[in-house]
Amino acid sequence: MDSETVTAKPPSPARTILIGAVKLVVSLGLLALLFSRTDLASLGRSLRSASVPWVLVALALYLVQMLVATWRWNVLLLPQGFDIGQRRLLSSYLVATFFNNFLPSNIGGDVIRIRDTAGPAKSKTLAATVVLIDRGIGLMGLVLVAALGATVTGGVGTAPALSMWLWAGLLLATLVSAPAVIAPAGVGRLLQPLTVFHPEWVGDRITRVTEVLGRFRERPASLFNAFGGAVLVQALLVLFYAAVARSLNIPIAVSHLAVIVPISFIMQMVPVSVNGFGVREATFSFYFSRLHLPIESAMALSLGSTALIMLFSLSGAVVYVARRHPHK
Repeated sequence: MDSETVTAKPPSPARTILIGAVKLVVSLGLLALLFSRTDLASLGRSLRSASVPWVLVALALYLVQMLVATWRWNVLLLPQGFDIGQRRLLSSYLVATFFNNFLPSNIGGDVIRIRDTAGPAKSKTLAATVVLIDRGIGLMGLVLVAALGATVTGGVGTAPALSMWLWAGLLLATLVSAPAVIAPAGVGRLLQPLTVFHPEWVGDRITRVTEVLGRFRERPASLFNAFGGAVLVQALLVLFYAAVARSLNIPIAVSHLAVIVPISFIMQMVPVSVNGFGVREATFSFYFSRLHLPIESAMALSLGSTALIMLFSLSGAVVYVARRHPHK
């Protein structure tokens, strides 16, 4: 385990409260605006009439994507010389998903994943680097699925140039990230100026990061496999939303969901709301309006899918409690 700890001053409580309050205002403001334009009676009927079999299909698809995401994480850990095991990683992923959905931040789950793998890896830096790479690969898989969806739809319901921008973004991300694997030493030299803040601690962290990247360079197949897993995860999430849409009798093509679902995830990454609430619904509502679908359908799909994800993530709470009280 890393012997030294970060000594950086944590943010003040007042600043934390202020940021949280701003996010809450943004989320509540957007939701209030959207609900004011929504026929609440129609929205309620739509949610209450959801097809139970299709809801179960959606939950099954979400479970499968969770298993694939766990496998992808393990694929990235194996080149570092640690076989922690799928079952243990799945347990960690479930707890992380619970924290991501029930804490006012989408990075709480990453803290759990880093903590759970730092012990076996004997390095917080290694665990954090792998989780960061996993996040980056997941984002690239998300953009690829969105680009494919936008290409298939041909710009119907979106800006005609959207697919071009998505492909350009994917290409740029590839060009930026590839040198880090091809020449890890270059990354070390690029980060070297940071040692001015704490030569020994920062220098050791840089060394560990370059070692992680060096192992991936020796086993590039792990990165390709992880990227394939990321694409499959996003495809399964699109199918999850498609099953929810089917349960609500919302007439939207899977190709359009392949655009809006990834884009909504990207919008939720912008730290201006509480867990994406409001921002996610606004994104769905805007896209649905371009397809001439009612705002009630957009709100039903967004809120219904989110409710199912939060319901599923409660399994992580059960795992978390079992960890803290193993005798029970």
